[in-house]
Amino acid sequence: MTTEQGYNPVKGVFWMLVTGLCFVAVTALVKMVGPRLPAAETAFLRYALGIVFLIPMIKPILNANLTRRQVGLFASRGVLHTLGVVLWFFAMARIPIAEVTAMNYLSPVYVTVGAALFLGEKLAARRILAVVLALIGVLIILRPGFRELSSGHFAMLITALTFAGGYIIAKKLSEEVSATVVVGMLSVTVTIGLAPLAAAVWVTPTLGELGILFAVACFATAGHYTMTLAFAAAPITVTQPVSFLQMVWAVLLGWIGFGEQPDFWVIVGAGVIIAAISFITWREAVIKRRQVTPLVGQTKV
Repeated sequence: MTTEQGYNPVKGVFWMLVTGLCFVAVTALVKMVGPRLPAAETAFLRYALGIVFLIPMIKPILNANLTRRQVGLFASRGVLHTLGVVLWFFAMARIPIAEVTAMNYLSPVYVTVGAALFLGEKLAARRILAVVLALIGVLIILRPGFRELSSGHFAMLITALTFAGGYIIAKKLSEEVSATVVVGMLSVTVTIGLAPLAAAVWVTPTLGELGILFAVACFATAGHYTMTLAFAAAPITVTQPVSFLQMVWAVLLGWIGFGEQPDFWVIVGAGVIIAAISFITWREAVIKRRQVTPLVGQTKV
């Protein structure tokens, strides 16, 4: 039952469940493509094939009358996201889905630090403790010295950082232009940024691979749209816990779909990171500051 106009927690939970399933579909499809296509090309095709979804955004972008400063910020975000997307596709083809998902949870933690450095947010002792807790979670997942780390693990560490940087820039721009312009400009800048990288390593894709990557674009777009619906229907304290179910879906998908045996320590480490994010989110709600910690998924491809 709606308690106030526009507030419907049941609807928020529903749309966040749909969002999680959309992003799990993205993960499964990218995993299916595998390492045959270079990561830069795979990422480029994901965005290029999704240009059809940009058509409704063209007019709002042209009407926004962006200043040189705003264009520069959009370009900077595009560079960060371009690097992050390439590394994400690279990691997805090389390490288990559950590990990619768990390490991607670092982005909201990086945002917390970045918000203090660049947005003037106060980094209180409790937030510092949460960040330290999250880093402990990463050490539990990676277990350096106890197992061999691959290039995919290091790629994901950088991916989470670049996605966080892009989110902070987007947070600043969202105060000046509409969400449609923010989303549309990201697609434009990342597609342009990926084009030369893809051309340099181009491998002719099959029709099947093109079909899979178009499906990736569809599910990614749908996921960001349903996440917006969830965020509009209920506060982050309601929707954020539901988004953590993506870790459950990721473990099940890797196990059932790709034969990746669940790793106990990866699950424990993810739980520690999730606890840190949940604490940060709860503190923001308690002191009623403007929401900075992103929903899991807001920093995805």
